Amino acid sequence: MEFVDLAEAKQRTGLKLVVVAGIPSPWGEAAKSILHVKKIPFAAVPFVPGQSDGITAWTGCTNAPIAVYADEPPRSGWAEILVLAERLAPEPRLLPADPDERALCFGLCHELCGEMGFGWSRRLTGIHDAFTSDGKAGFSVPIAEYLAPRYGYRPDGAAEAHRRVLEVLRMLTRRLQAQKKAGSRYYLGDSLTALDIYSATFMVLIKPLPKEQCDIPDEVRQGLASIDPEIEKAADPILLEHRDAIYRDHLVLPLEL
Repeated sequence: MEFVDLAEAKQRTGLKLVVVAGIPSPWGEAAKSILHVKKIPFAAVPFVPGQSDGITAWTGCTNAPIAVYADEPPRSGWAEILVLAERLAPEPRLLPADPDERALCFGLCHELCGEMGFGWSRRLTGIHDAFTSDGKAGFSVPIAEYLAPRYGYRPDGAAEAHRRVLEVLRMLTRRLQAQKKAGSRYYLGDSLTALDIYSATFMVLIKPLPKEQCDIPDEVRQGLASIDPEIEKAADPILLEHRDAIYRDHLVLPLEL
């Protein structure tokens, strides 16, 4: 992976991927990991929160990741980036060929990546914890203030976000346990799918990778690792075991941030 600045990115042909700089955003890490597994070359363009006007003017998007390919419209949704990657490199396939299994895979991925899915809801619980503890839990207050409007934070929605985190963690645990009993270490079938990659990258929202694998500021690490007892209990060890196995066998460490 090669990092280039905005001016260089505009001149490049091929695929460009705008990613949040210096932070293991699970959406961005998943996009990078999908491209790595498929061996799709790309140039990474750093997105610096609060200093991204140039990228917004270029892509029309206010968040990251953003995939920019040829003269096609920029893509910022997780599903759109995944489908683009499947098109650019059909093998190895990360979405099942069978339509029923494909629909199941997309649905489960949405539970991790989509609006009010696990990642979105963990953002909301971290924001709420910051505001209700004066930064002693969850994110630091400045980070929470930056994230709050992006995720539609409302104090009266915090309980629902917390419930969603718990139910997705429990659902993923049940699926991995059933797959393990069936002799598979993957979520679907007997091979890697996009769901395995999303789960591995999103588990940073439960427990960050060790410092030697993910070198991030202490303030960010504290925010990612700050979970209440209910969430900690719901985060079955099998989820982190799966994460570590997927990174070990399929992805890249240390993270390039």
